[in-house]
Amino acid sequence: MARLFGTDGIRGLANRDLTPELAMSLAGAAARVLAERERSRRPVVVLGRDPRASGEMLEAAMTAGLASAGADVLRVGVLPTPAVAHLVGELAADFGVMISASHNPMPDNGIKLFAAGGHKLPDAVEDEIGARLDEPVTRPTGGGIGRVRDVGDAPRRYIDHLVVATPHPLNGLRIVVDCAHGAASAVAPEAYRGAGAEVVAVAAAPDGLNINDGCGSTHLDGLRKAVLDHGADLGVAHDGDADRCLAVDAAGEIVDGDQIMGVLAVAMAESGELTGDTLVATVMSNLGLHLAMREHGVAVLTTAVGDRYVLEALRGGGYSLGGEQSGHLVLPAHATTGDGLLTALRLMARVAVTGCTLAELAGVMSRLPQVLRNVPVPDRAAAVSDASVAAAVAAAEAELGDTGRVLLRPSGTESLVRVMVEAPTQDVAEEVARRVADVVAAVR
Repeated sequence: MARLFGTDGIRGLANRDLTPELAMSLAGAAARVLAERERSRRPVVVLGRDPRASGEMLEAAMTAGLASAGADVLRVGVLPTPAVAHLVGELAADFGVMISASHNPMPDNGIKLFAAGGHKLPDAVEDEIGARLDEPVTRPTGGGIGRVRDVGDAPRRYIDHLVVATPHPLNGLRIVVDCAHGAASAVAPEAYRGAGAEVVAVAAAPDGLNINDGCGSTHLDGLRKAVLDHGADLGVAHDGDADRCLAVDAAGEIVDGDQIMGVLAVAMAESGELTGDTLVATVMSNLGLHLAMREHGVAVLTTAVGDRYVLEALRGGGYSLGGEQSGHLVLPAHATTGDGLLTALRLMARVAVTGCTLAELAGVMSRLPQVLRNVPVPDRAAAVSDASVAAAVAAAEAELGDTGRVLLRPSGTESLVRVMVEAPTQDVAEEVARRVADVVAAVR
């Protein structure tokens, strides 16, 4: 049987893959697994969503499933995923539910679960919830049925938390924020204004259908134009559930997650906040980040691709900063998961306190040209372990030396091997990637 949970919750086409019936069953199973122990009160659950039209339907199903399992539901409405994680801890809830498909197109939706304290669930707990979806249960009646209430001050609680976590006022900065018509459309502009910035908000009018539609962190052209049109110091872009942040400098140049990590790592090393002078990043982070951090005395601990692996490394080593090239950054001192608004505030505070432009700060690293080729193969495991492939990779690495690298990754969902090459120039990267990809494709 296929695993119910993916790398970041459950996700699929709403009302076909992700149905109200599945949501209701999932709610009951989660309540039984995450809150099934002796206690003097009934379980309490924080429930939030992004503004997708299907979120209204799934919120109703989750609410019914939780209440029918005897759990009290605290509905916080449309808020970013990191806000729900934060509120699980602040409201002393037993667990949290976020209904969102993040950066996916509007027809999709998803469900993410957070344990007490706002932490993501281990695989074993997710698997137990999946295994108990269809078990026969005796539902409570009368006073045992869960109650539902709305938490009206949830946005203010989250915004106050963000402003307190901002290390320097943003007075004097003019910024543009692209909210992706998503969950941050109301709270992001207010949080940035609360920290002192002059704010121009774009893609901040969600109608349930326009989330991520040509805007947000996966479509930066609109933000780049707005920054230039408004003469802003910088721009930031979030995805549909605002756990990501990418940026644009005053000239409209993109500042990606690797560059943001570099800027924050140097700042935190200077202030003594960077535990063990170590940054946690995935294998997909640009080699330029590694080279830059070496120059600044910062070690880079590398993990597999996926924010859950970054989180595991952060928690396991007690580190204070980690993230991905996609702009999904985690600062454990202030958040239990990636928080795009927190990332943006910390980045803007660095601009404000140093008096440097974002372009100057982002110059801490130079991005090496990076080429990614998806190679169809009959057998992913056989391809990556083949002797001829190993020889081709070794030869390429010897050719590149310290100026580049080669990475092979079998796809987790398709019959593909991803060949990634970084090199001093685009032409070299293209040529090395072509040679390695040809060898991979020849494996039978």
